[in-house]
Amino acid sequence: MKNKVCELFQIKYPLIQAGMIWCSGWELASAVSNAGGLGIIGSGSMYPEILDEHIQKCKAATNQPFAVNLPMLYPNIEEHIQTIIKHQVPIVFTSAGNPKTYTARLKEHGITVVHVVSSVKFAKKAEEAGVDAIVAEGFEAGGHNGRDETTTFCLIPMVREAISSPLIAAGGIGTGRGMLAALTLGADAVQIGSRFIATPESSAHQQFKDTILNSEEGDTMLTLKELTPVRLMKNAFYKQVEKAYEDGATKEDLNTLLGRGRAKKGMFEGDLVEGELEVGQIAGLIHEIKPAAAIVDEIITEFKAAIEERNAAKYTF
Repeated sequence: MKNKVCELFQIKYPLIQAGMIWCSGWELASAVSNAGGLGIIGSGSMYPEILDEHIQKCKAATNQPFAVNLPMLYPNIEEHIQTIIKHQVPIVFTSAGNPKTYTARLKEHGITVVHVVSSVKFAKKAEEAGVDAIVAEGFEAGGHNGRDETTTFCLIPMVREAISSPLIAAGGIGTGRGMLAALTLGADAVQIGSRFIATPESSAHQQFKDTILNSEEGDTMLTLKELTPVRLMKNAFYKQVEKAYEDGATKEDLNTLLGRGRAKKGMFEGDLVEGELEVGQIAGLIHEIKPAAAIVDEIITEFKAAIEERNAAKYTF
């Protein structure tokens, strides 16, 4: 498959694995890259020395391109950038911040820069900042999200209309048919996160993976907009947040309730009661833990089959 994103990243398939905190280390990133997609190390949950280790291990495990995700709302960004430059990581996905902050500096070192947005407004700003590609992430996505609750189905064509840069669709995509829908709407590739949590290579705790397998439609909700919007599984901690809203909690109250380390506690340590469990709405379609390579193959096979079905269909108007 050849298109703008495949050529930009030098990958076989227009399929990118999202850089998820506590879930996507070197094992997952290298597995996806080896399978023909683009694997991403999620640096948001890593201290500088940990990111350094993961980059080195990823380079040893694959000779294919991979990327690092830099969520700018997390600490250690400056140290992370120095590590990325030192190890000549080819691609960086920035998110949760102003793309102007680091784009020019990274590109000076020959690094391809992609920025994640949740609106047309910020897609335009990212293009103006000189990024090489843009991820437009709909409200269905897990983890930190946009405040406007624009769905992927609406967001992608609106962003496509507004920009000329390569466009990657994210949010609510976990199948080949979903991939075809996103590309039909104007995207050049898809970014998939939640589906790759349920893999042996994911660093997520087994109990979190099992919770995803047992989830159903409506088991996640976007919340905590006063702080940073995040989509969470409806566990006991989420119910505490819900109760806080009912009691008229202030921003400070919510910040105190959230505290520190909730995401690590839930996703990495497997505390299903007090931890944050960040996952997208697509969780209701995830029923089995499979190797990352098998997921890539499954998505691409279904994508190709869906194209053939569409081409064979006879419509009468």
